[in-house]
Amino acid sequence: MSAPPGVADIIAEDRRFMAAALNFARRGLGRVAPNPAVGALIVKDGIIIGRGATAQGGRPHAEVLALQEAGAAARGATLYVTLEPCSHFGRTPPCADAVIAAGIARVVSALDDPDPRVAGQGHARLRAAGIDVATGVLAVAARRANLGHILRVTEGRPMLTLKLAETADGFAAGPVGAARLKITGEAANGRVHMLRALHDGVMVGVGTALADDPQLSVRLPGLEDRRPLRIVLDSHLRLPPTAQLAATAQDYPTLVIAAEGAAQEVEARLVAQGVDVVRVKADAAGHVSLNAALALLGACGLTRIFCEGGPYLAAALIEQRLADEVIIFQSSLSLGKAGLPALDAASRAALAEATRYRELARGHAGEDSFVEYERII
Repeated sequence: MSAPPGVADIIAEDRRFMAAALNFARRGLGRVAPNPAVGALIVKDGIIIGRGATAQGGRPHAEVLALQEAGAAARGATLYVTLEPCSHFGRTPPCADAVIAAGIARVVSALDDPDPRVAGQGHARLRAAGIDVATGVLAVAARRANLGHILRVTEGRPMLTLKLAETADGFAAGPVGAARLKITGEAANGRVHMLRALHDGVMVGVGTALADDPQLSVRLPGLEDRRPLRIVLDSHLRLPPTAQLAATAQDYPTLVIAAEGAAQEVEARLVAQGVDVVRVKADAAGHVSLNAALALLGACGLTRIFCEGGPYLAAALIEQRLADEVIIFQSSLSLGKAGLPALDAASRAALAEATRYRELARGHAGEDSFVEYERII
């Protein structure tokens, strides 16, 4: 049965403004940890009179900024917000109280906040004040945008986006000893830099750090101020002080996560370069425990990690169900000989398994193509 015309119009309008609020919220991705990136719009008579997105560093919150922009006109208006307004006192008073005080008549919210300090209490406080509250509008998209926050408060770890590049015949590198492959072109590489900017940290394994000597910085015009934490999983502290990641650590924050038994003298050399070194427990194979490493990053307040590790790290993340999004860039050119596969057979099977992953998007970046997957949670 279809909704009555008036109700259908309200539903369509709610979805349209919530989509705009979600687009506004994405401005904060990679800039607002440990807080979620929230977007808020205040609408009156079909016109947006106030906008807010969580500010850099996490404060002020989106709702407060939108209310400030709307001013007295907020009375009687509708607030669209991509996550439940907070209801607890932190460094700032609760956003729910600010919404009530401003005289907002209706709140349309995409998602309940799983943070136990909120967890429905914000919506309840608004309803108790006589505000009409509608929830769940574009909830799937909002959950995707807030996954880092959700996983950090429910599982104690950030969300992780895994990026891989492969040749048309599926290789990430040539045979052992071959020169480094330049797989993707300028458009795909620019997209990767943008993805770095939308995350709190960029992570590789030490094998990739040694083989490619990457910078892992954001080098796009206008985004030079974006400095996500550069993270190296280095069980036995093999990263040399001469590596670009160590040599530039004074300018770009850099963290090496080692296993508990790694050599102290190597740590001292890296620390002298400006690298932060922390240790976590090792797994059965003697490598840094991925769960322990991600728990550490979550405890540090990071919510979104972009992993550019190689095939072995990628396979481990997929196997352990820690790769929440997977983006594979594929060149139009083949290697044409035996090399290192970008993904092993088990990992490709996992991506194709409907109970493990779903395809999210596919498209082209210049002459290269890409496909994105999200983990079924």
